[in-house]
Amino acid sequence: MNLTFLEELLGSPIHSHTPVYGGDIATSFKVVTPSNNNYFIKTAAFSNALKMFEAEAAGLELLAASKQINIPEVFHVHQYDSTAYLILEFVETKTPGENDMECLGHALARLHASKSAMAFGWASDNFIGRLAQSNKEHSNWTDFYIQERILPQIQSAVDSHLFPVTAVPASSKMEKVCTALFGEIHPSLLHGDLWGGNYLISTDGVPYLIDPAVYYGHNEMDLAMTKLFGGFSARFYAAYHEIIAAHANQKALTDLYQLYYLLVHLNLFGTSYWQPVKRILTTYFV
Repeated sequence: MNLTFLEELLGSPIHSHTPVYGGDIATSFKVVTPSNNNYFIKTAAFSNALKMFEAEAAGLELLAASKQINIPEVFHVHQYDSTAYLILEFVETKTPGENDMECLGHALARLHASKSAMAFGWASDNFIGRLAQSNKEHSNWTDFYIQERILPQIQSAVDSHLFPVTAVPASSKMEKVCTALFGEIHPSLLHGDLWGGNYLISTDGVPYLIDPAVYYGHNEMDLAMTKLFGGFSARFYAAYHEIIAAHANQKALTDLYQLYYLLVHLNLFGTSYWQPVKRILTTYFV
């Protein structure tokens, strides 16, 4: 991290900088200036890091524009030499209590229930982790989910010899099953990668979302991701469903939507994710 460059960008000397741990893609710091403005700074030096940070910033700004949930303010996206920088507001956090989880559930439901786009997808592609995520717009949710979410991840896994070609389900079978289970779906603005590390509760109890992979899709996608690795309490789900009722086929949809995230993890982290992927494929598409 180049402190001289950052001081010029921030227009202020830097009083202190300390590492912030938790991510596996970027290196992060808390930066404090003499005026007591605190910044969260992410840095990365791989080839498409700037594009990834630009997409993250655009996603944060889209979520903020909904005015339904809090997002850290975006200050700068920049590159110096080979290092990309994303500079955000630093949010002081606390361990969530049950009241905080209720607030988060209500806020997420309001986001999903707010006025949204007419199509599934988004005007810009972005990233899920380090992987490219296609957001080509579709008028039909089944088409979007199969064509822009499942098949690209399967193809990537096949190309990397992580997924046997013989296990690739027929598109016609996927379309039939998904159409029957999904029913009529209206687009909601999604966080897109809502695991337990991608929300914060500020010290005054305000929920924030971070590290989005936004697009317009089925609200149950975000809920499915919250259930994959835990970190969300029963109070969170109860609060959410006070505003948006659970889908009639929620259990099956949780499986089908977790398939996307498991494929992503298969492509990012390897064969330990093959068995849960295989279980879902066998349950629904064989």
